[in-house]
Amino acid sequence: MAKDGFLTPKAIGNRIKAKGLQKLRFFCQMCEKQCRDDNGFKCHISSESHQRQMAIFADNPGKFIHNFSREFQSVYLSILSSRHGTKRTFANKVYQEVIADRTHLHMNATRWNSLTEFILHLGREGHCHIDQDDRGWWVSWIDNSPKELARKAAIEKKDRQDSNDEDRQKRLLMEQIEKAKDEDKPAVDVDLKRNDQGPIKLQMIMKKPMISKPMGFKPKSLNALAKASATSSSKINEGSDSKPAETAKRPLSQAELLIEEDKQRKLNLQKKSRLLH
Repeated sequence: MAKDGFLTPKAIGNRIKAKGLQKLRFFCQMCEKQCRDDNGFKCHISSESHQRQMAIFADNPGKFIHNFSREFQSVYLSILSSRHGTKRTFANKVYQEVIADRTHLHMNATRWNSLTEFILHLGREGHCHIDQDDRGWWVSWIDNSPKELARKAAIEKKDRQDSNDEDRQKRLLMEQIEKAKDEDKPAVDVDLKRNDQGPIKLQMIMKKPMISKPMGFKPKSLNALAKASATSSSKINEGSDSKPAETAKRPLSQAELLIEEDKQRKLNLQKKSRLLH
């Protein structure tokens, strides 16, 4: 009988069976080997290579489980952020996208026994917003990247500036309204109130009336005869030592000056009339 080749029905059938996802209970995570049936899995776990990997795992099992858990979480969040972003997504849908890869890390190698425990862990760590309804758990990715944080900080700063501008405009508007109300208030009559019951004292101050002079008025000077008589009288007063001056000479008023001027004019007219006769 001929040996089985690459294109024989048996070889093609084996390749078809190997395609796609196989049973999870026939997968060895330490060796990363998928077996097709129970017989093949028994042969694998009895092999020398598998025994060496299990001896390494027995030395530090917590380290391997921690690394597997971190890798599974990283893959899950990577698919959630790249394919769905921050929108609300069904958690089981993301899990099906994770296990669609034949070489994916199985959840039974992590510290979570079910998808529910894993989703609750993501919510506690702050990686996702989680909620539950009748269908199951829903997740929404929280973007904590530096670029996204800077964008959110810029948006918050702009919102604060807008709110400050709105508050300032409201305050100015209220001040204008209050000012307009104060201007529209009618005047209130205020009654006079006395602080005490004492008598009321009135004090009247009489001011000296001011005599208004016509514009361009200039007092006329005395004629030559009046000046001569004034000088002679002043000399006589200076020469007499027996009669001391009791008081200074009172200056003439305007009316007296006019009277003296009229007298001198009449004397001059009389002198002229005598010379003519």
